[in-house]
Amino acid sequence: MPLLAPGRSASGRSATGRSAPRRRPGDDPPAAERPVALVHVDTGLAHLDRPFEYTVPQSAAHGAVPGARVKVRFAGQDLDGWVLERRDAAEHAGRLTPLRRVVSPEPVLTPDVLAAARAVADRYAGTLGDVLRLAVPPRHARAEQALAAEPDERPALPAVPAPAWDRLPAGPAFLRRLTDGDAPHASALALPAVDPDLAWPRLLADAARATVASGRTALLVVPDARDVRRVETALGEVLGPGRHTRLTADQGPQARYTAFLKALRGHVDVVVGTRAAAFAPLRDLGLVAWWDDGDDSHDEPRAPYPHVRRVLLARAAQEGTGVLAAGHVRSAAVADLVRRAVLRAVDAPRATVRATVPLVRVAGEGDDLERDAAASAAHLPSVAWRAAKDALAAGPVLVQVPRRGYLPSLSCQDCRRPARCRVCSGPLALTGPQGPPACRWCGRAETAFTCPACSGGRLRSSVVGARRTAEELGRAFPGVPVERSGAGTVLDDVEDGPRLVVATPGAEPVARGGYAAALLLDAWALLDRPTLDAGEEALRRWAAATALVRPASAGGRVVVAGAPVHVSVPALEALVRWDPAWFADRELAERDELSLPPTARLAALTGTRTAVTAALEELAVPPSGSVLGPLPHGDERWRAVVTVPDADGPALTRELAAVRARASARKERDAVTVRVDPRDPTA
Repeated sequence: MPLLAPGRSASGRSATGRSAPRRRPGDDPPAAERPVALVHVDTGLAHLDRPFEYTVPQSAAHGAVPGARVKVRFAGQDLDGWVLERRDAAEHAGRLTPLRRVVSPEPVLTPDVLAAARAVADRYAGTLGDVLRLAVPPRHARAEQALAAEPDERPALPAVPAPAWDRLPAGPAFLRRLTDGDAPHASALALPAVDPDLAWPRLLADAARATVASGRTALLVVPDARDVRRVETALGEVLGPGRHTRLTADQGPQARYTAFLKALRGHVDVVVGTRAAAFAPLRDLGLVAWWDDGDDSHDEPRAPYPHVRRVLLARAAQEGTGVLAAGHVRSAAVADLVRRAVLRAVDAPRATVRATVPLVRVAGEGDDLERDAAASAAHLPSVAWRAAKDALAAGPVLVQVPRRGYLPSLSCQDCRRPARCRVCSGPLALTGPQGPPACRWCGRAETAFTCPACSGGRLRSSVVGARRTAEELGRAFPGVPVERSGAGTVLDDVEDGPRLVVATPGAEPVARGGYAAALLLDAWALLDRPTLDAGEEALRRWAAATALVRPASAGGRVVVAGAPVHVSVPALEALVRWDPAWFADRELAERDELSLPPTARLAALTGTRTAVTAALEELAVPPSGSVLGPLPHGDERWRAVVTVPDADGPALTRELAAVRARASARKERDAVTVRVDPRDPTA
């Protein structure tokens, strides 16, 4: 397709039919060298997701460099744009509009990041503009002026061992290849460790150090700010001061842009951050790494909804870097990369695993049924109570509770039907020990509950929240401090010594010296989630808590309460044996059999019934594909799911992008949201 001047049709007239305004006499003449700029204009419209040509005025000749931000005139308004290229001549035969001004001569959009952003947009049927808004933070002029243009000379790297990698047979070879300037691709299963020198933050830091020793840079992406702080501590130990920076979305505008510029200008060798750091423009990038692939924090909630894994793999393919996907468990998506030899598995032998993991016991199994018949269903069965009582003499005890709040879910005492609000049908809950239950959606108090199914008037708890659990434990263990970590109050670490720590999944603080025991309560609440990855997510959350417990040789114990014992639960088996690789391979085989991601490409189309139906009629699905729906999906929303084999995935995403572009050109009001490979197609 030939490039067009902004706002022009192929006939040379504006999109509205009016002739484009003439350049006034006295305007800047065009630049003497390469007077044409190829600009990506941030229109926000899918059908205009292509570059446009502009004239570069002489006054902007030195500032309008490739990668710089500019303001351009487009369809009668001033819009942001990116200079992609400077040319000697234009492809468009007519007159070109000049650039309005150069916002900043800083080339913040590097060629490698641009290429990776284009690949991500294509992979997710999105637009380049959407990805660039995720890739480059908003400009902060004061940050540009305050940071030196050239980096200071950095001291030599300290000589430190890498004991975390020594526990993995292929670990030293992986580090050696990074040090030699190679680009190995690995999926490493980190072992539980209470020693900071053996824990997973040090695993990432040592890989980054090996890359820096080769004269290259490294990019580390972790799920949340707590993880960033832990990795920063490890980086300070292995790199020394001044060699790394953090880049997260929750930083202030100046701090975030300063960190971005430090990477761009070569002030640092390593960037660590959350998904906001995935596009950090490091020079001579040698390693991209991410921790805990299954954490939903790696999923971008804004269009085109990319996963950190896909962003970093796109950068690795573009820049020829090493790749490290690390975690206590392996997701099905990473297992698929291992099966296709994109990544090599770096796992520990069974003897090492047995020496490092705590003893995991499931309440209700074996003799527990004789001594405590209700052990498998009780919130705090006797085996868990005894484990906590014995462990408190040796140190802190972690109690993982799936839900926050007091009693976040109630049901009818007689028929067990979930209790619902009479006004909006929202779930009823108790927010504290006093007062009537209230609706979690509309807040209406329910003072006279009557079950519509059996006319019963009594309520029971379906799920016990973290607040109520802390209250119960305080009564069960008088005199023992009880600390809570969850939404609103997340602890980074806790002191050693007898104490109970009640935490929701993902908010478990680190205990100095490790926890003496961990109780994983209400296991059924994680297993019963109506999502595709319920088992995978349950194992990931249980493993994260188990990894904070001392090894069995030091008395470490883990008790899983509330799990079904009359059936085989693969996620539970994998936890007891600490065999996440087996579970990932099993999960992958099931996805393959059902033609679900990651072995197939899946797209979910959501909108009004009319819009989704029209999109499906227009969509040329490859012959190998299948379409489910449209089906109702919430209030006045409908969803259709399109699935094709992975080999036909690029063809499907091209078709989806074309459908979106045509709908945008028609200015349809009922837009269809397209998500490629969503975590849960039914959510």
